[in-house]
Amino acid sequence: MDEAVTIIDLLRHGEPEGGHKYRGRLDDPLSARGLAQMRAVIGQRCPWKVVISSPLMRCLAFAQELADRYGLQLEIEPDLSEISFGVWEGRTLVEIVADTPHALTNFWRDPLRHPPPGGESLQACQTRVEAAWQTLLERHAGRHVLLVGHGGVIRLVISHILAMSLNHIWRLEVPYASLSRIRVHGRGANAEPVLVFHSGSLPEPGQTG
Repeated sequence: MDEAVTIIDLLRHGEPEGGHKYRGRLDDPLSARGLAQMRAVIGQRCPWKVVISSPLMRCLAFAQELADRYGLQLEIEPDLSEISFGVWEGRTLVEIVADTPHALTNFWRDPLRHPPPGGESLQACQTRVEAAWQTLLERHAGRHVLLVGHGGVIRLVISHILAMSLNHIWRLEVPYASLSRIRVHGRGANAEPVLVFHSGSLPEPGQTG
């Protein structure tokens, strides 16, 4: 059995300009506060060999900054873009509830049967995210990788490795600039993923993770 150990840290983007709203594929940049949030959670540590990012600027701006600062390989993966929220794009929770009072509740309780109107189904998003995840594991086996992504994508990755139902992914809270770690032992069919921590912080140098 191949004993390669791959470590993937999942970093959600910080606060975007425009505050809390359903932005999905809407390409708002990070606010000054959002960039500071991401810098703070990383600090001066850089244990990674490669950075993989969504192409959306709220992820890519910091991924590019980090890669440039430490001379890291940077890969941009379109299949790690956030789920499309259709007609909800750019709208706040209050605005959506005012127009369609039960739509969000139905989406939170049963997202498989009640996708965002005109948006991407959770099944379709899961398919592309899991494909990108498998490609990442194959391409970077044995390395320490930072994936800079979105709340929905991070929920899908964690739910995948924990074999959770898609209807339960909203039970995972993924705050702005939160960091999670997955450790994968072995490769291919023999791979065994472990959720090391969720919404935590980088271990100090010398600590195992």
